Amino acid sequence: MPPSPSTSRAIRLTALPDGLPRPEHFAVVEEPTPVPDEGEVLVRNRFFHVFPSLRTLIGGGVKGTPFPPLRPGDTLFGPAIGEVVSAPPDAGLRPGDLVRHWMGWREYAVTPAEQCTPLDDTLPDPVAHLSQAALAYTALTRDARVRPGDTVFVSGGAGGVGSLVGQIAGRLGAERVVGSTGSADKAARLVSELGYDAALVRDAGPIAEQLAEAAPDGIDVFVDNVGGEQLRAAIGAARPGARFVLVGTLAGQLSPHLTGTTAPVEIDTFQLVAKRIEMRGFGGLDGTAEWAERFGGWLRSGDVTFPHVRVPGIDRAPQALHELISGRHLGTVVVEL
Repeated sequence: MPPSPSTSRAIRLTALPDGLPRPEHFAVVEEPTPVPDEGEVLVRNRFFHVFPSLRTLIGGGVKGTPFPPLRPGDTLFGPAIGEVVSAPPDAGLRPGDLVRHWMGWREYAVTPAEQCTPLDDTLPDPVAHLSQAALAYTALTRDARVRPGDTVFVSGGAGGVGSLVGQIAGRLGAERVVGSTGSADKAARLVSELGYDAALVRDAGPIAEQLAEAAPDGIDVFVDNVGGEQLRAAIGAARPGARFVLVGTLAGQLSPHLTGTTAPVEIDTFQLVAKRIEMRGFGGLDGTAEWAERFGGWLRSGDVTFPHVRVPGIDRAPQALHELISGRHLGTVVVEL
């Protein structure tokens, strides 16, 4: 590989926002290209994932979650795909190998060798390793235990998680899949492109009424990426023994009136008891390769697609985050370097 440049660019948080973060709260800075220490890998990033949970980290983080808060002057981070520039002799990595790691939002990254995951050809496109397929598949199979014939409701159906949950639920045997989103255009795409049987539009009327019309016999599974009104509606529509898995809290993260670190919602717990609703938070990834093998097969056959937007250039990364928070894009947002 060609020698690394003496300087490279990264994205730093420059100020804490009063409300939702905007491009002016970040800066593209030029800094010395990092030099790896013993046991570290130098990676030239090719892609990194722009994800809404950055709002939570900028807001101060949440105790008990694995990621630290971001302070002014910090470089942002997140999932990335890059090419190995140099690696320790015993790391099993060679220059040019593609790896996944957590030091995105910069052109060059240094990371411990054990924190780099080599990529193989299980998925047909390297950028698909930045998808939320592992989360979507695990939430459905382990936490919600979706069964043939189930009716599944997915809040935030057009997001990085929801755009895959709807498709995968169908492949796992769900009889009817209903999603919710923020615009009529996205709702139409959920049905025409992403395997949803019906789509609800936030602010187009009470979600509970829309859900009752879309799933008149009730729901068996709820994959919640939002919270708020949509969680209340799902409880009202739940059949006895319904299984809920709480994956995200976009109602709190994307609210200009909250810090992104809380997502309060009032629910009727009598309904949880009366209907024997099982509600659990997403239990994290279990490390098995089953999701990748099945996802790769579905991608190759065309049974499932990976909805994503590629934003070219690190200079556009702060704007890409703003567009994600504003709801402009469908699917996963990736910056391509």
